[in-house]
Amino acid sequence: MSRRTPRPGDAEREEPPFLLLTVVPYALLAAIVAFKVLNGQTEPITLTLCALAAAWMLGMFTLRPSWWDRPGIMGVFFVGLLAITAVLVWRDPTFGLFTPAPYVYAFTILNWPWQLPGVAATAVVAGTAQASSVATTTAFGLTIFVIIVTVNVVMMCVAAWVFQLADKEKQQRLQALAELSRTNRLLEATLAENAGLHAQLLAQAREAGVMDERRRLAREIHDTLAQGLTGIITQLQAAEQMHEVPPQWDRPFAAVKSLARESLSEARRSVHALRPEPLETTPLSDALAGVADRWSHLHGLPVQVTTTGTVRPMPPEAEFALLRTAQEALANVAKHAHASRAGVTLSYLEQEVALDVRDDGRGFDPARYEARDATGGGFGLTIMRQRVERLSGTLRIESEPGAGTGISACIPDLPAGSPA
Repeated sequence: MSRRTPRPGDAEREEPPFLLLTVVPYALLAAIVAFKVLNGQTEPITLTLCALAAAWMLGMFTLRPSWWDRPGIMGVFFVGLLAITAVLVWRDPTFGLFTPAPYVYAFTILNWPWQLPGVAATAVVAGTAQASSVATTTAFGLTIFVIIVTVNVVMMCVAAWVFQLADKEKQQRLQALAELSRTNRLLEATLAENAGLHAQLLAQAREAGVMDERRRLAREIHDTLAQGLTGIITQLQAAEQMHEVPPQWDRPFAAVKSLARESLSEARRSVHALRPEPLETTPLSDALAGVADRWSHLHGLPVQVTTTGTVRPMPPEAEFALLRTAQEALANVAKHAHASRAGVTLSYLEQEVALDVRDDGRGFDPARYEARDATGGGFGLTIMRQRVERLSGTLRIESEPGAGTGISACIPDLPAGSPA
């Protein structure tokens, strides 16, 4: 039988059987009254008690659904209805047919363990009505009366106990389902988190692989191409010193030496670009100052390098990304900006480290430039953005034609040695 009021710990609320509570009691009472009226057995007091029972149910329960969740009020309602029913049964045992109404309310509105005494009291009233024809003036009759009442009490209390066990088992199943649902949600969240971590680890592995490949290429260029060019230049210089170069070869000989020196310079530049060795021996701020100083000497433009905040170590991948961003941004300034000066700012903020590269050049439309990147026209901004976003950072570009350019890369701050 359904229970209306949940006990502490219930997994979900059960609504009361509406028709059983609001129609059946009135139907029983009306049927008994109609039977009595048709048989001419009505008395004013009995009719008054019937009206009182109907008014009690209407005013305390049917018209007060907001009271159904108040165990105290529902207890008063049940006791009052059972008292009226007991008086009706005492006056006329026929009203024992009305006792199903208190039973219904006992099973639906009373919480355990108060349900048990409510059912037992109702069983006493019902048993009394059933044993009304037994004469209690003799020992035998009294014994029969007690047996009838006891059987009613035991049967209904056992039924209440069984319903309680079934209800408890149902609540346990509901709680288990709720716990399973919660566990499934946690599992889904964990799987999503693991997927994110897996993607992050893959990104780190790719970045580490790229760095290793860069170092390998740098070693190869240094040990083969650069060393070979150095040997060529040395042999040419030795030939000059030994006066073994015919006069008619002076011009092409000088061109070969110049080309070899330029190639060696380019090879060394490539080695320097592939191997961020400054980060292995100096802080990021000093490495940026070195990059800016070399760039300034190469292109003849002043670069102001500023570091703000408290300098602190960062994961190598983050420092590498910021250094490469600065190098790429300065390369773009040299190629496209036609600037008269540039500035590099490294800011150690509370929760992130920011790198800003600004110039006073001719500027450009970032949307058109990134669209050209996407169609294969260039890869500068795309590479910078991908490198920074791989570390959960952001890259912002501020520029417009004639107003200079600002590139800002922000990477979340993680302790050195933490996964970036």
